[in-house]
Amino acid sequence: MYWFENLSPVIQALIATTFTWGITALGALIVCFFKEVNKKVLNTVLGFSAGVMIAASFWSLLAPSIDLSEELGYIVWLPPTIGFTIGGLFVLFSDKFLDKMLKSKKGLKGADSLKRCILLISAITIHNIPEGMSIGVAFGGIASGVPGMTVIGAIMLALGIGIQNFPEGAAVSLPLRNEGFSRFKSFMLGQASALVEPIAAVIGVILALTIRSILPFLLAFAAGAMIAVVGRELLPESVKEDKNLATVGLIFGFILMMILDVALG
Repeated sequence: MYWFENLSPVIQALIATTFTWGITALGALIVCFFKEVNKKVLNTVLGFSAGVMIAASFWSLLAPSIDLSEELGYIVWLPPTIGFTIGGLFVLFSDKFLDKMLKSKKGLKGADSLKRCILLISAITIHNIPEGMSIGVAFGGIASGVPGMTVIGAIMLALGIGIQNFPEGAAVSLPLRNEGFSRFKSFMLGQASALVEPIAAVIGVILALTIRSILPFLLAFAAGAMIAVVGRELLPESVKEDKNLATVGLIFGFILMMILDVALG
């Protein structure tokens, strides 16, 4: 852990998002072995990831945003509120826009199946932008000396995002395979959907390091985006097969993140 803490925040964020990309690639790799995955297992994992991300959104992003707002002399609740709202709306509007595009292509045959595939990849890719930026802002905030920001918290945030990226990789590669793509092409396109995360992470780090005055807004933006992802994607999907398993996963994920961030951070 010592060697990691002494790396530049850009390198830290790149390593963290390389991990999240790698988990996406593992999910996409499923297309080489299975036609589908046990949904109860995936939904339990999604519940666990949701718990981690909810806890990380508060302890690793929102609480530091509040503390830094006070330190900078802002109205304490205003930057977190604005940033959180914009982050949540960004996810909601981008998902809404892509949902409409996907629905408009349903039922089309022949060459239009390629358009549906492109839209699916686009939806997952855009969905990954705020996730990558959240990781970058977390590591950049540590380097900027934001109160309450810890390496453990940033790592756990990346872990939660990485876990929920696994089914996302499969969600891209399996439909592509069903559309007639080869296993190799399906895998390559599935893993490529997460390549945007390292890019977004670097942007998040740079913004966090260079413009300290907007850092409370960026931290809250990342928190809002994470909660929107949890509420719109992870929780609804996780309870489809077994609510009890999803709830257990959620509780244990939240507890794990809380212990690691509060006790070890």
